[in-house]
Amino acid sequence: MRKQTLTLQSVFLILAVALSACGSSAPQAAAVPASNAAQSPSEEQLSGVISVSGAFALYPMMTVWADEFSKLHPDVEFDVQGGGAGKGMTDTIAGAVDIGMISRSIKDEETAQGIFWVSVTKDAVFPIVSSENPVAAQLLEKGITQEIFNKIYITEEIKTWGEVVGDPSITDEIHVFTRSDSSGAAEQWAKFSGGNAQEDLKGIGVNGEPSILDTVIKDPLAIGYGNLNSIFDLSNGNIVPGVIIPPIDVDNNGKADAVEIYKVKEDAFGAVANGTYPSPPSRFENLATLGKPEGLSLAFIKWILTDGQQYLESAGFVPLTPEQQAESLDKLK
Repeated sequence: MRKQTLTLQSVFLILAVALSACGSSAPQAAAVPASNAAQSPSEEQLSGVISVSGAFALYPMMTVWADEFSKLHPDVEFDVQGGGAGKGMTDTIAGAVDIGMISRSIKDEETAQGIFWVSVTKDAVFPIVSSENPVAAQLLEKGITQEIFNKIYITEEIKTWGEVVGDPSITDEIHVFTRSDSSGAAEQWAKFSGGNAQEDLKGIGVNGEPSILDTVIKDPLAIGYGNLNSIFDLSNGNIVPGVIIPPIDVDNNGKADAVEIYKVKEDAFGAVANGTYPSPPSRFENLATLGKPEGLSLAFIKWILTDGQQYLESAGFVPLTPEQQAESLDKLK
């Protein structure tokens, strides 16, 4: 596994992130007081190594949390790696890691194998197409309904971009891409599109979040999907160059309403936070352990659910509400 090390550069980066979060106009979630979460981890003498693997969606946030926690506890080291939610779950069940990052709901068969989990943040999956798409202007004007996504990704009834925008003169074929690795993002997109599981999605499989984004950028006829924090440039809040988010026509009125258009991170962030964006494909991000966590892992997860929530917004994640924080903390007791 890749050993994460802290550098002076990462310290300045995290400080900049924290200051950016303080200036954000997005709604802030009130942290649960440390007194309600037992003894504050910063007051304990902690040491050891915490190993983590799993969802690409949660990976960038986990690296921030690991850096910040290590500042408080210099004797704690982290091994953090991505690989997808499926890898995180497999590693956790096998006892290969202490904590799995799971960007989907936990399955009954996983809890039957001893998996314990808590929700730590909220995220969402968004459709993406190339900014060079031949019908990009029409997509931004009209949006795409859930039924059309179903006919692209599940039933394969819609094959051309002309069919998407209602113009039979446009015969450009849709190049459909999905995730080949076990992915929480893919599961959420499948459920939104009318399927039950990732395996229901049709299209060409691409391994990993970065690869599907790169594939869509390079192919003007492509359609794919990605997590909020990967399709926005968190340094400036803009969509990553080369892609657009086709609006989901939630109310099926044949046009993209203002609340359905996301051109900057704050728009998408607010829609996920207030429930305007549908669920699925918005979802909770979870941390899983084999059995209820103890010792160092428990202290780290408690910190994530309290002081660690302050770093979420600047990294493109939605903090838990106070009620959701309390629910997760109660599970740890």
